[in-house]
Amino acid sequence: MATLPNPLPRLASLGLALPPGRLIDETDEGPWHEPLLWLADERAIPGTWSALRRTAPSAGLLPVVLDLGGGHGGPEKWELAPDEMSYPGDHDADEVLEELWEEYTEEGDEWPGLAEPLTPTADPDERATEIADSLADGGVVTDPHIALVPARRSADIPAAIGWMGPAHHESDTARLCAVLRSWEDRFGIRLVALGFDSLLVSVAAPPATLEEAEEVAAEHFVFCPDDIGDLETYAQKLIDRPTWHFWWD
Repeated sequence: MATLPNPLPRLASLGLALPPGRLIDETDEGPWHEPLLWLADERAIPGTWSALRRTAPSAGLLPVVLDLGGGHGGPEKWELAPDEMSYPGDHDADEVLEELWEEYTEEGDEWPGLAEPLTPTADPDERATEIADSLADGGVVTDPHIALVPARRSADIPAAIGWMGPAHHESDTARLCAVLRSWEDRFGIRLVALGFDSLLVSVAAPPATLEEAEEVAAEHFVFCPDDIGDLETYAQKLIDRPTWHFWWD
C-alpha cells in the first residue's frame, strides 16, 4: 500500500498528550519493519478521542477505537497483513460494489448503482466524537481502547494497518476502504471502531426515508453480506441511524 511517511517512530517527539500505551509492530507473519499503530493500555474513556482528534491529524495520525474483547485479544494477535494491501485511491467504489454485487446476487439482477449523496444532520467529526465517547460504556464494542494510526482519512485506516477482518469476503481490504471513502463523501461517515472482524462507522448523513434507506442497504449488502439478512427489514433499521456496524464471518 502506498503510504505517507510514518510519524509513529517519532511519536515521543510530537508533543501529543497521550495516556500510557505502546507501539504495535506485529503482524500475522511476525514483526513489521515499522510501527503500524499506537495503542492505549487502558480502556477508553470519554474525552480522549476528542482531544486526540484536535491534535493528532496535524501529525499525520488519526484516532480509532479498537475492540480488544470477543476472545481475540489485541491487534498483536489479529491477522494484519499490510504488505498485501493495495492503495484505496486506486479503486473506484462503484466498480468494487458492482463486482461484489455480481458475485453475491442472482444472475440477471442488475447493479442499481451508487446511492445519491444525502444531507448531513450533524458535523461528521462531531458525530464521530459523540459515537466514540459512547463506546466507553460498552455495548457493540466490548473492550474499547483508543489507538492512533498513520492515515489522512478515516476510510484508509483498515488498509493502513493491514486489517484482514473481511478476508473471507474480500482479501484486499483497500477495495472496501475505497467504498468507505465514497461513504465519507456521500454520507459523512467516519471510521470509529475496528474489532478482529467487525467495523463501526459514525454517520452524519443517514437515510431519512425508506426509499433512501433501500438504496444504501443495497451497498451494505455487498459490502458485508454476512450480517444483513432480509434487505427490506435491514433498510428500515437504517433510517436516521447514526452508526453502521458490520461483522464478517
